[in-house]
Amino acid sequence: MPVKPSSPEEEYFTKENLRKVKRLREQAAREVKEGETERLKELHWMRCPKCGMALAELEFRGVKVDSCVACGGMFLDKGEAEKAMGFKEPGWLGRAVMNFFGAEDDLDPKKD
Repeated sequence: MPVKPSSPEEEYFTKENLRKVKRLREQAAREVKEGETERLKELHWMRCPKCGMALAELEFRGVKVDSCVACGGMFLDKGEAEKAMGFKEPGWLGRAVMNFFGAEDDLDPKKD
């Protein structure tokens, strides 16, 4: 159990020490989390989420698709499906219309 300081000066230094300990613990926890994230990324990088075997990059309609050499699964990174299908990002006016009306189908470039 901590001993209560007897003067304002001791109280100040006790609080400062507690703040420093808290910052050091937070920094250590952050470093452990970052290290674990990097370890998991290296462990799972270019591995099939279905069977765990290696992935190979294939070119499909100008988009690099990750394909599993074992199970044959094909996996896309963020935005690759839209590129392969030929969708284009709407401009600021198109986004405003979609947000206001919720009409995503009205701005589909394939419909024109």
